[in-house]
Amino acid sequence: HCLSVRAVCQREIDGDRGNGYSWKITLLRNYWKSKVKQEWLSGKYSNIPSQNSLPEKSMYPMDVDTWGEILEAELER
Repeated sequence: HCLSVRAVCQREIDGDRGNGYSWKITLLRNYWKSKVKQEWLSGKYSNIPSQNSLPEKSMYPMDVDTWGEILEAELER
């Protein structure tokens, strides 16, 4: 699980590990974030008509660098 989460959230995983978090805590801190981030990066939410059309678990607290990655992916589509 940690490697699949790291595939999507490498910067976040490496940062947590560098800050001394165990793999278990790192996974717990980043698992849902990686799921939401992957959906955004894959374009699942590219053509929604409004905010109300987003599924319930489509948002998760993400930093500015993560949103930058998502916006770059949108621009490339």
